[in-house]
Amino acid sequence: MKTKIKEYIRNSITTKEKILQNEKILQTVETICNEIINALKNGNKILFVGNGGSASDCDHLATEFVSKFYKDRQAFNAISLTSNNSLITALSNDFSYDKAFSRQIEAIGKKGDILFALSTSGNSKNIIDSINIANEMELITIGLTGERSCDMDNICKILIKIPSSETPNIQEAQMTLGHLICLLVEDELLK
Repeated sequence: MKTKIKEYIRNSITTKEKILQNEKILQTVETICNEIINALKNGNKILFVGNGGSASDCDHLATEFVSKFYKDRQAFNAISLTSNNSLITALSNDFSYDKAFSRQIEAIGKKGDILFALSTSGNSKNIIDSINIANEMELITIGLTGERSCDMDNICKILIKIPSSETPNIQEAQMTLGHLICLLVEDELLK
């Protein structure tokens, strides 16, 4: 068991070390922060979408932006589109699960908002639909996914591909970057 514990932790560390050594990813994190800062300064909002564990991560990140990360401050305008069970089940029933997020974006999204999509596979139909609608509506589409080729590759304005194909490692790294982005945005907007 101890060997398995060490192996799991080592894999997580290795993924984060690969991110730390990847200048393109580090530059993209900075680009994402600047897009979010500009959007919030202009009265826009951040919309988070994801499935499964990524849905929980969306709730978590939206909470960090609205509540606080490290500093007491005004709330940042962020919404997880994964939280309203009544709406998600109604949209899934009345249309299809593929429309669970895109219909919400149609209702509340506006030009200049940020769509922040988390997907370990990068191929989930409802995530792809939400990105496509967001692009049509001129939202800024940001995606975090794994290293494999996927449907998100050519449709997100900004994309970070976590250097792993293991779902847990991808999700852990997405949360690390999500927390980092929140920290940097908070620091910059409180200057």
